[in-house]
Amino acid sequence: MTRQQKRAITIQDISCMGRCSLTVALPILSATGVETIILPTAILSTHTGGFTGYTFRDLTEDIDPICAHWQELGVEADALYTGYLGSAEQQQQIARIFDDFGAGDPLILVDPAMADAGELYPAFDLDFARGMTTLVAKASLTVPNITEACLLLEKEYPGEDYDQAWIEQTMRELSALGPRQVVLTGVSFEEGRLGAAAYDAELDTVSYYFTERIPGYFHGTGDIYSSTLLAALLNDKSLVEAIGIACEFTVGAIRRTVAAGTEPRYGVDFENEIGNLLQLIQ
Repeated sequence: MTRQQKRAITIQDISCMGRCSLTVALPILSATGVETIILPTAILSTHTGGFTGYTFRDLTEDIDPICAHWQELGVEADALYTGYLGSAEQQQQIARIFDDFGAGDPLILVDPAMADAGELYPAFDLDFARGMTTLVAKASLTVPNITEACLLLEKEYPGEDYDQAWIEQTMRELSALGPRQVVLTGVSFEEGRLGAAAYDAELDTVSYYFTERIPGYFHGTGDIYSSTLLAALLNDKSLVEAIGIACEFTVGAIRRTVAAGTEPRYGVDFENEIGNLLQLIQ
């Protein structure tokens, strides 16, 4: 099978309303020229942050048959990308998928979407967090926030009481689990500035990128960041370039949302920011 276009398989839930997971990963990757194959882990009427009474349909039983069909078709991918997963069983399935579709050394990005602000999401427990280390160990790149990094490493969450040395040591510890590259999101060393840190174990280099810190909590921005990061990498940007592109696109979408007065639980207006993303990624 001859391909010129880059192809990514992304494995996440579909929250039908409230822009996050697959409803941001698919349009961002597609808009930047990446053929995107989706593997839904669950279907929800809305995401789980700020909404009540949402529906949830687990698709665990569908994952293996879908992947078996893809294998029959000889599907290959340049990247495998996981976000929100619904259960420990799905973690085990995804670990097998990494093996089954690992020919050609694809970029494997694991976003261990399970916690924020020092707390696990309501659906998860510490056993789930420990299970996530299995996927991170198979990743070439992992993109946790600070809470998720602490859970993966079983270390105390510092809140905002950390310094540059702590960030860099934490990224090296995460890389020691398996991934050769680590991007840590939600990093801030000064008031009014927020961004990301990156560590490349092969080069033993650390880099940072910061933008304006906009007050408030905005659902789905972690998914937007990870999807944009992957899109930039698949468009041949370096890790240093990619963390900056992802920061600028994410904060641009937040600015639009704040300016419009949109209720944050519905996600941020990334759609009208995509034109700027295409300029950044050229």
